[in-house]
Amino acid sequence: MPASTPKTAILWLRRDLRLADNPALAAALARCERVVPVYIHAPDEEAPWEPGGAARWWLHHSLTALAADLAAAGSALFVARGESLPTLRWLVKAAGASECHWNRLYEPATIKRDTAVKQALRAEGIHCESHNAAMLFEPWTLKTGAGDPYRVFSPYWRRCVPRLDEVPAPCPAPSGLPGLPDGLESLSIEALELMPKVRWDQGLADTWRPGAAGAAARLRAFLDDAVQDYTDGRERPAEAGTSALSPHIHWGELGPRQILAAVREAGGVMTEGGAGHFVRELGWREFSMQMLFHFPRTPLEPLDAKFADFPWRRDDDNALLTAWQLGRTGIPIVDAGMRQLWHTGWMHNRVRMVVASFLTKNLRLPWQEGARWFWDTLVDADLASNTQGWQWAAGSGADAAPYFRIFNPVRQGERFDAAGDYVRRWCPELSALPNKLIHQPWAGKPAELDAVGIRLGDHYPQPAVDLKASRDEALAAFEQIKSG
Repeated sequence: MPASTPKTAILWLRRDLRLADNPALAAALARCERVVPVYIHAPDEEAPWEPGGAARWWLHHSLTALAADLAAAGSALFVARGESLPTLRWLVKAAGASECHWNRLYEPATIKRDTAVKQALRAEGIHCESHNAAMLFEPWTLKTGAGDPYRVFSPYWRRCVPRLDEVPAPCPAPSGLPGLPDGLESLSIEALELMPKVRWDQGLADTWRPGAAGAAARLRAFLDDAVQDYTDGRERPAEAGTSALSPHIHWGELGPRQILAAVREAGGVMTEGGAGHFVRELGWREFSMQMLFHFPRTPLEPLDAKFADFPWRRDDDNALLTAWQLGRTGIPIVDAGMRQLWHTGWMHNRVRMVVASFLTKNLRLPWQEGARWFWDTLVDADLASNTQGWQWAAGSGADAAPYFRIFNPVRQGERFDAAGDYVRRWCPELSALPNKLIHQPWAGKPAELDAVGIRLGDHYPQPAVDLKASRDEALAAFEQIKSG
């Protein structure tokens, strides 16, 4: 290589779509004079968990925002599609690169792919390094006293809390970046065809601002206001009491180290009050990621093996599953949650637990069906969190809710949506009902329903199942595997 040629590194971007607190970018800049940021669209390499429709929408806009940030810094985003290893090999040669840096992913398919890429490039004389941008504590660094992975959250988090002060401070975004080598012809982001051909995404566009700037703005707004009442406010779905940062974190527009630093700067205490509860939710994300790392079969198989024989209900015509997916079960808070999900690509966490319990306990349909639907409709579809959440709801996972804990959706609605504002927002056909009936319209007398112009089975569905009878059937089904 001529002496005048700058030492060049490839920066392989995936779900780390930010310039600040990007360890791979920082390492590449520390070692080389020029960095080539590249995004390679290779969804088949993540099979069977390729990004779903809502996730692809977010990815399109996140890449667009990242490309603008790179352009403002003097660089550009190189976009390609196809197999990662051949593309990286070609790009190394075309850019005259001697190094390749990326931030680690932790799903089974991506670990397998990244390991193969690292081995192949190193064998060809390319210096390869992977870095941690996504976690506070990597999965292999925390074990029980017996040397096993943690399967219960509370002792896991107790182990983490004393180490929070050891987490490195986030590194700032570079003030400027060198341009790309001449002759590199990138695909356009539009060429990846991430956006839906039939446009159903207006609700997503009205709700979200993908990109690092949108993530930073949402974090600031949360820490300025909602974090003070987070412990209670996060339970009320009609209010903006949660951070709604999950899609930004999943796509790496915001890292957990940045969140910790922002909480400290805002005067929050890591273990107390709303800030402490918020940081604890980061711990649940970490716990889910270490569970997936150590138990890679759990996206499809129950962690608790006895649930492999659970007698799920037959739904041959998919009528019950479809009613649940479309928010037409006749159970208001369930339907409100499913409609919020379809419209915005997101659902309030309390309601996620309610709809998951209803699917797996009252409808007694496999949790894998719910996980798949969430995977395609959530903008924050994350394999670790999605798996952990659904296995928890079904009673089959780590730190799972006891199977006999079956959420009563009426009681949940009355407790956390007492005024019915959430149900009225997403099920407007019920908006005229009085509060006493908003979560159980079937309990109304015919005259009460006629007075507000509602006929069940016409304006709004009759309940898909009887809540008490279906609860009893679920408990009887559990007895079969418990005694088996």
